[in-house]
Amino acid sequence: MQKGKRYFNTSGPNIPSEHYTLPRKDLIEKGMDYVRRSRYFTIWAPRQTGKSTYFRLLADELERQEYKVCHINVENFRDAPLSTFLTYLLRKIAEGWRLKLQASDFGQLLNEIEQTREGKYILIIDEVEGLNSELFGQFLHTIRNAYHSRASHGLKSVILVGVSNIVGVVQDNASPFNIADNLDVPYFTDKETFELLGQHEMETGQLFEKEVKEKISQITANQPGLVNGFAHKLVERCEGKPAITFEDYLEVEDWYLRLAIDKNVANILNKARQYRPFVERLLYRDEEIEFDIDREAIKVLHTNGLIRDNGKGYVEFWVPLYKKRIYKAFYPYTNGERGYFFNQLPDFFDLVKDGRIDFDFLISNYKNYVKRRSFKAFREKDEATGEYKSIKEAALKYSFETYISLFLERIEARSYLEADTGLGRSDIIVNYKGAEYVIETKIYRDSYQIRKGLKQLAYYCQSIDIPEGLYLIFASNQLKVMGIEEGIQEVEGVKIRIYIVGYDEEKDF
Repeated sequence: MQKGKRYFNTSGPNIPSEHYTLPRKDLIEKGMDYVRRSRYFTIWAPRQTGKSTYFRLLADELERQEYKVCHINVENFRDAPLSTFLTYLLRKIAEGWRLKLQASDFGQLLNEIEQTREGKYILIIDEVEGLNSELFGQFLHTIRNAYHSRASHGLKSVILVGVSNIVGVVQDNASPFNIADNLDVPYFTDKETFELLGQHEMETGQLFEKEVKEKISQITANQPGLVNGFAHKLVERCEGKPAITFEDYLEVEDWYLRLAIDKNVANILNKARQYRPFVERLLYRDEEIEFDIDREAIKVLHTNGLIRDNGKGYVEFWVPLYKKRIYKAFYPYTNGERGYFFNQLPDFFDLVKDGRIDFDFLISNYKNYVKRRSFKAFREKDEATGEYKSIKEAALKYSFETYISLFLERIEARSYLEADTGLGRSDIIVNYKGAEYVIETKIYRDSYQIRKGLKQLAYYCQSIDIPEGLYLIFASNQLKVMGIEEGIQEVEGVKIRIYIVGYDEEKDF
């Protein structure tokens, strides 16, 4: 990286003179409007959404308009006594407001604030959940009283920032303190992600291929922290190259999925493991689950950035990268089945016919494997309780994906999981000597669901310009398969190969 150039920031809030930064003028103006109306408001969002960068940009604009801003971070005050907190607060007030307050309790603090007749003061409290619960409640009551008298003193706005939905926390701790306003700091739009990447292109001359920009936007769902992370890693590994290519992108995606040690990803994985049965329902079942924030699993997974409301009242995964990492984290790698797979093919070179993968041959052998081995090896048990950690649907998909991936390795074909932000669907993209195939697996429950999935697969193949798709349907012997048959169908101009893998419900599980 050349000295003096700005770069993609991956740690802490942005400094515009050092980091590529989006001004987000409309969002800044919205915050300014709240302040002009003397509103006390909240900003909450999962980590890596750009909250800290946003309120620092807002603070800069406030100071340009002659407000005096005090910003405090109370992340490390969970066990602190009142005296320690007040010492810190008064020091930061002296620095930001140029006022010397001497309060020794919250009552005195309120009294001194109400005596500030001159000036326009703003207090920003970051990581507000970090304050211990007793102090938090007292502090909120103090702010509430300052809010009601704000017309006669200088504290014009208080901004509470956190990763939990602190509107509810505020109301629980000080219900008369009605902070009705919450300023949403959304992820970037596609356009904003392209604009951020474009700053690097303009300043260095190094280009991102259009497909790379699209893939960064897609896999990160435009989450600011991840957008910067992907871009930083790509620039780092492609130093000196005039253009960053799709192959470069795939290598960085692989690094994120297999090697990257990231505290935010680690937090996501930890939360997913706590609610593993619920998360696996989202991964492997084609069912719509109502988004209800009062359900503990939904509340925790949402506030940590894993799931969201899809706009129609149902749960969906938020960031495809997180979905992929969770999928891999739950995958049973050490079940001893690898040796059995290769006994199914007399010669793995039979997989290739006329330069293309013979999926009829491969899946026919997979069916034979299922009849002999079942899916039991792909269900994980908790060593302490003996209970299964994984659901049945997971075992079906893990079995096939392990099987096919091993044989693709032998013929030097590449495969990768193309997880969208919805539920259940995780298509496998296979690339062999330039030819690409999409494979979707589905568990048969009824004919409507299967036909719907068939059309979705065809649409997806069209959207990524792949002429052929494979539709693998797992069907229990307890259900009669209706509405679809094995063979080749042309759907919306796409050739779809349909395979039905039957299994014995009792034997296999």
